[in-house]
Amino acid sequence: MDRRKFLKGVGVAGVVSLAGCTGGPDESTETDGENQSDQQQGGTGTDTTSGNESESTGTDSTDGGSGDGSDVNVGMVYATGGLGDGSFNDQAQTGLNRAAQDLGVSFNESEPSQVSEFARFQQSFAQSQDPDYDLVSCIGFLQAEALTETAGQYPDQDFMIVDATVDADNVANYLFAEHQGSYLVGQMAGLLTTQEFAAGAGETNPEETTVGFVGGAEGSLIGKFEAGFTAGVKAVDSNIQVLSNYVGGSSPFNDPTAGKAAANSMYNNGADIVYHAAGNTGTGVFNAAKEQGRFAIGVDRDQSVTKPNSADVILASMVKRVDTAVYNSIEAVVNGNFEGGANTTLGLEQEGVKVVYGDQIGGDIPEEVKTQVSDARQQIIDGGIEVPTDPSNV
Repeated sequence: MDRRKFLKGVGVAGVVSLAGCTGGPDESTETDGENQSDQQQGGTGTDTTSGNESESTGTDSTDGGSGDGSDVNVGMVYATGGLGDGSFNDQAQTGLNRAAQDLGVSFNESEPSQVSEFARFQQSFAQSQDPDYDLVSCIGFLQAEALTETAGQYPDQDFMIVDATVDADNVANYLFAEHQGSYLVGQMAGLLTTQEFAAGAGETNPEETTVGFVGGAEGSLIGKFEAGFTAGVKAVDSNIQVLSNYVGGSSPFNDPTAGKAAANSMYNNGADIVYHAAGNTGTGVFNAAKEQGRFAIGVDRDQSVTKPNSADVILASMVKRVDTAVYNSIEAVVNGNFEGGANTTLGLEQEGVKVVYGDQIGGDIPEEVKTQVSDARQQIIDGGIEVPTDPSNV
């Protein structure tokens, strides 16, 4: 019997009864940046029931259905952007829902509203006896500090974390080569800003040859997105200007108003295309692109699908397979081969990151542009192109 069965007088605040798969945000979830519900803002700081999202972007690295997880319980702690972001958290939820469908696991989800709440939710799942959670999934690098402490307090509890490395024997770490995928959308943006191009509700001004990047919180992780994007742009023409802005603040990944202001500044200064790596803050980038008649690039999921109202300005998305990391970690628990202390990196070669062209206007992108992007992808995999991870090195 797990030692957690003997814990006495331990509260499980914030952990609701087992949810199963009973509704929630789906692929059509759209947030306008100014009028969102508390759940979409992640503002309740409480658990929510699970969604039932069937679409999974890209190629799966697992076959699925390889084990019986009917007696496995998973606790999910999302990033502060909350569900309904059409991006990072929703991609994680896709992997969770697929594990429930394929493997039969049960799960509960929590949506912290701020970084200070991560430890409480992590510990609530670890302390719980009814149900007893076999795995606690922690989404986002901002959870690393809290998880370092929590993992040490509960050495018999298995955890996984996305986008960070926690040095503990009971934590599986999943990382991504975001810079590689960002290089490809940067190259696409560089090629398009140097030519006259119109599609959907947007068009370029080839005389400006300027693009932009909007990040959430400044740091090494989001810096990889910026570094790769800038390197891809500069590979086309070193004279192309790349504008960059990090929104920061108390909710860097859940502030569409700030995202819109940052993007508007870039469009007003000649940017044809703006790429964001800012979670739900990116909704504001899309809103700005529509108002300005320019283009944007999504992140984490195919945002031309998850943000359909902006599909006429989203050229492509740099998809990051957070769902694969979540699914694989759960499958490992089901199959009894979970590896705490292991680091797994998913890049272009593993299809952990990839470019997905926009559902509505991606077909209008010239084939010669797509061919050059495809060729660069293979060169990165073969080692012919080394993509920087630090913006200061571009």
